[in-house]
Amino acid sequence: MKRRAWLTLGAVVLGGGGVVTYAVASPSADQGTRPKRPVKVYDLALKGTSGDRQELPRTDTEEFSLLGVTWTGGAKRLAGTAQVRTRSVATGEWSAWHDLELDVDPLDDPGPKVRGASEPAWVGPSDGVQVQVVRKNGTTSALPKGLQVNLVDPGVVTDAETKTGTESAAFVMEPTPGATDSVSADPSASPSDTVSAAPTDSQTATSPTATATDTASTAPTATSTTSSPASPTTSPTTSPSATTSPAPTAPPSTVPQPPIRSRAEWGADESISPDAPEYNKDVKVMFVHHTDGTNDYTCDQSPSIIRSIYAYHVQVSGWKDIGYNFLVDKCGTLYEGRKGGVGLPVFGAHTYGWNRESAAVAVIGDYTQTTATNAALTSIARLAAWKLGQYGADPAGTTQLTAGATQTNYFAKSFTSGSLYTFNRISGHRDGYNTQCPGGLLYDQLPTVRAWAAGPVQGLKVTSVAGGASLSGSTYYTKGAVTVNWTATTPGSLISKFELLVDGKVAATAAGTATSASATLALGSHTVAVRAVHQSGRTSTTASLSVVAETTAPTFTIAPKLSLRTGTVSTSAVPVTLGWKATDDKALRSVQLLSPTAATFGPTVTSSSRTAKPGTATTWSMRAYDYAGNYLTSSPSYTPVILQETSATKSGSWTARSSTSYLGGTSYSSGATGASLTWTFTGRSAAWVVSRATTSGQAYVYVDGTKVATVDLKSATTLYRQAIWTRTWAGSAKHTVKIVVVGTSGRPTVTTDGLVYIK
Repeated sequence: MKRRAWLTLGAVVLGGGGVVTYAVASPSADQGTRPKRPVKVYDLALKGTSGDRQELPRTDTEEFSLLGVTWTGGAKRLAGTAQVRTRSVATGEWSAWHDLELDVDPLDDPGPKVRGASEPAWVGPSDGVQVQVVRKNGTTSALPKGLQVNLVDPGVVTDAETKTGTESAAFVMEPTPGATDSVSADPSASPSDTVSAAPTDSQTATSPTATATDTASTAPTATSTTSSPASPTTSPTTSPSATTSPAPTAPPSTVPQPPIRSRAEWGADESISPDAPEYNKDVKVMFVHHTDGTNDYTCDQSPSIIRSIYAYHVQVSGWKDIGYNFLVDKCGTLYEGRKGGVGLPVFGAHTYGWNRESAAVAVIGDYTQTTATNAALTSIARLAAWKLGQYGADPAGTTQLTAGATQTNYFAKSFTSGSLYTFNRISGHRDGYNTQCPGGLLYDQLPTVRAWAAGPVQGLKVTSVAGGASLSGSTYYTKGAVTVNWTATTPGSLISKFELLVDGKVAATAAGTATSASATLALGSHTVAVRAVHQSGRTSTTASLSVVAETTAPTFTIAPKLSLRTGTVSTSAVPVTLGWKATDDKALRSVQLLSPTAATFGPTVTSSSRTAKPGTATTWSMRAYDYAGNYLTSSPSYTPVILQETSATKSGSWTARSSTSYLGGTSYSSGATGASLTWTFTGRSAAWVVSRATTSGQAYVYVDGTKVATVDLKSATTLYRQAIWTRTWAGSAKHTVKIVVVGTSGRPTVTTDGLVYIK
């Protein structure tokens, strides 16, 4: 009975143009450590007597995760289509039809055991397969002989894989454009209108129990290959500069080697590729590939994918080893590919006609419709810089390679065998061969990879200056400490260090992954900049910033002062104006009111309308800050005092009135010309408080015996307790304020509510 698990669905695009839907099985409660099992390859012969079509009906198989179609004769091409569908172990459902990629790099001189092959497709854990291969309309050549579908089970090989406690992702392939959309309703549906119907349910075959053999079977039954295949054969291209002995010495590089996981760490079975590696004289170009297949693998599946590609290249196609020198997954983990030593110029099988004097890295996944991750790009840049640096080559430069074959590339550029052609030091597979690899979107990212690999550091800029420093205009001010923050687009693993420069000299050093550094400046004016040192030694420096270190506090040229203003007066609040003036020898930043309430004002503000409680001494504390963080506090105290009208010296006729609307509940009124009230006080600001109405008249105001104003109390609406006239002096002193009724014609009455002053 099969184990049940919940499934998470998604979709990705495969290299052949089809779409893969995947389901990741969550572990069930009884799932634990998985036992190890070896890598296995199963070869199933296709059936058919016609030279136009061969197929395999729906067939039960052992578990596999990668498949491809191969045929007899490594030099032969398959002019047609090869379509597959698989049954998911997780769901039991059949996928849609998917086209395999048949336009693969040819071999220069394939041996008799090398098979022609499609690109492999990673499909995830499956236990059933259906295949049909159809000759292209209009072609005269028949399908090649010995057609097989080859299934690879990556097994469970490494210790890490036994401890995952989860099954691998399951994938269900959706239709290639133009193919049928039917998946489960009619598992035998034809993939397109131009192909005859697939086998019906009555044609379903069940594979016999797989047995291990030493050679690929061409019999019409399923067999497995778990041991070494027939003798390994020539790699996809020969090179007069390749050598098998003695192995060269790994030259030192100009930059550090990135972390690279060994073949043992991805579980390579070295027994299936016993031949010694061959070597080039050097590495002039790093070719970038992609493997095709799904992008939705998890990075802990990368070893399984690499083992499957390895088995397909060696046990299915008959190569001596995996073709790529290196592989990298979307998490940026680099893996050793072809054996021979990561530090040596191992002769690979990756780019037809250009394998001499080059190495290759393949990004796991398909990058025709999505970009590669920054993690993958970073690792490619580090790898290329290291390998090319072993031979003194600039990753951003160009070089010439000798063509090993006459052909055209993806861009229709023609090459003639034996002639020299210019390549970027970091090139794409399509630069040398007519293929979409490494995918258009990854190819478009190669300029970024070159810039990252070669240096200098890209996109370096200061984002802020902190640590107590503040910006005013184009200058930062600090008491001495500064923390400079920056960003760069070049990944930190390619940067040796950052240097904080003060007046052109190194004041602090930070790691290549850092984004800030701090220093303490001497008093005075300085220039501050950040210099990034790429691992290549190339440097880039930000524009210099102006920074002033100073410790002089601001000053109040006018200390905070309180003065009365017009408005409504009550026994709990008197309208006042708080005034001040602060300055700084460098740059004033702000002035803060600390008490009796809190407020912050800009450097040019010198007053604020407030209210004060009468009869109570109140401290008005203010603090002036400069941009360096220096400050000065001033805290004067003021008391507003209300003098009722009854405390004034009267002259003439006045009438007392009572109302809760009046200040203190009472007021004086007079319409007699010349009637007056006089108050004497010691203070620095005074305000006359009145009631106003449409019938209110005018009054003269005398200060210290001098007439200073004529005030009209008339108002369109009735108003009480109004501070209608104010006077403020520079300092506190004894003053006399006298109001005299004018006796205005038709509205002579003046109603007064008292006088307020500040002491």
